[in-house]
Amino acid sequence: MIATMNKLLLITFLTSSISCSIIANTQHQSNYVGQEYREIKSLSNDDISELLNGAGWGLAKPAELNGVPGPKHILEMPEKIDLTKAQTEAINNVFNKMLNEAIPLGKEYVEAERKLDQMFKSRKVNYQTLQSQLTRIASIRSKLRFVHLSKHLDTLEILSEEQVKLYNKLRGYSSSNICDSIPEGHDAEMWKKHNGCN
Repeated sequence: MIATMNKLLLITFLTSSISCSIIANTQHQSNYVGQEYREIKSLSNDDISELLNGAGWGLAKPAELNGVPGPKHILEMPEKIDLTKAQTEAINNVFNKMLNEAIPLGKEYVEAERKLDQMFKSRKVNYQTLQSQLTRIASIRSKLRFVHLSKHLDTLEILSEEQVKLYNKLRGYSSSNICDSIPEGHDAEMWKKHNGCN
């Protein structure tokens, strides 16, 4: 009986020791695990692709989410918001201007982040070079953000108020219940998850 109790105590002790060890090992694990293999640690492949192709990268959210349409999305729904030929041409011009300005800045931003990454990788970084590179990155990002936000402003000069309202409705921004208003082209399950509908 004592031998059986000793075995049970030993098994309980070993089980709890292993459990504590597993918890201790995962307790300090970073949320960034796997990102150390990225080409540029601070940017995902999707980030790099968006930046190099002049995509919005979320930089125009203050405009988009406050009802100021973006040229790319307008061009995705010309019939649905009843764009005239002249409006379509004008929005195309805004969009092309945006791309012409955003693509070079996106490339510059990616290269600046690459340099920052290399500075740390090579350990050739000090407070002065770090501050200088961060200032450069912030300046590029600010210019890039201006490009995207200003093109949203340009659309207000082209669209009627009714077209703006329709755009926002089609994008899912004008519903009183966000969970019931999933924008066209969005995955319903992901939309509900990201908006806390579940």
